[in-house]
Amino acid sequence: MNIPYKPLLPETEQPIVIIGASGIVKDAHLPAYEMAGFKVFGITNRTISKAYDLQKEFKIDHVFESVADAVKNAPSNAVYDITVLPDQYIEILEQLPDGAAVLIQKPMGNDLAQAREIVAVCERKNLVAAINFQLRFSSFVSAARYLINEGIIGELYDLEFKVTVNTPWELFPLIKEHPRLEILFHSVHYIDCIRSFLGNPKGVYAKTAKHPLKKLSSSRSTIILDYDENKHVVINTNHDHHFGPKHEESYIKWEGTKGAIKAKMGLLMNYPDGLPDVFEYALAKKDNENEYEWTEVKLEGSWFPEAFIGAMSNLMRYKEGSDSILSASVQDVLGTMKVVEACYESSKNGAISFDEV
Repeated sequence: MNIPYKPLLPETEQPIVIIGASGIVKDAHLPAYEMAGFKVFGITNRTISKAYDLQKEFKIDHVFESVADAVKNAPSNAVYDITVLPDQYIEILEQLPDGAAVLIQKPMGNDLAQAREIVAVCERKNLVAAINFQLRFSSFVSAARYLINEGIIGELYDLEFKVTVNTPWELFPLIKEHPRLEILFHSVHYIDCIRSFLGNPKGVYAKTAKHPLKKLSSSRSTIILDYDENKHVVINTNHDHHFGPKHEESYIKWEGTKGAIKAKMGLLMNYPDGLPDVFEYALAKKDNENEYEWTEVKLEGSWFPEAFIGAMSNLMRYKEGSDSILSASVQDVLGTMKVVEACYESSKNGAISFDEV
């Protein structure tokens, strides 16, 4: 079976101005843009030496001393790529030209109130704004989306994310101390991906937990999203599995009335080196509809860095008019942030007491 999964590239050249020079820019944004042939016009960062380091490594044309300097010198059709922490988003968005295209690093704010403020600024300035939820554009998610949209596995009734890994949070010093670590900065990807398939849930049940020997605000979560009585949608994450690789897991599984799909997310295992992804789907055998046969499909690219091509490409194509839908627009992602907020509310309020039953 031929499964189209690679992103369509823009038809016009739209130079990119990157605001921020963190590790994710070096490891994902710039390598992805280089692969896609996107032109990076310039970069700026509060610690300017980091911007110069990336300029040298990736042959970027310009380093700007400030956001204002970058905007002043950028071409009129520039796309802005904001890669800083959420606290700085609004200040930066206010400085962008009205009507500009902008890709904002996830999450969309530290909480729902900040997310709403970001949407309001974008709408007031008429920005073509999307959030960089790249998982939507990873090769294995795109391949699964094709099989589901074509009806090949039937009606989707079960969607599961399972992550049992040892995450080296020390590699992320800017977010390690955040009071909303696990759901806001990790499981938010899965929440957003689920919404891209099923829309907004009717309700949320969640619990996020600490580790007794770690100072992290949270590192394990269970999230159940309520869609209807026929659907089971769950996220289970454990970033504290430091007992070796034997029983590590990292996958997405979709089950439908005609078949199933399973995608191993190798990136999260043995991080940051990762393991290979595996994409498989199961359909009934032609000679026996009660028996299913799994088929593995080799896909090129992974979540990092290749999925970053899809996120930027969709924004560019929407801006030029060749895509009719901006997949992760700030307006759509507001739904993701509402689910995140509901998760924290659910986790805080706790379960029904056993003595009350």
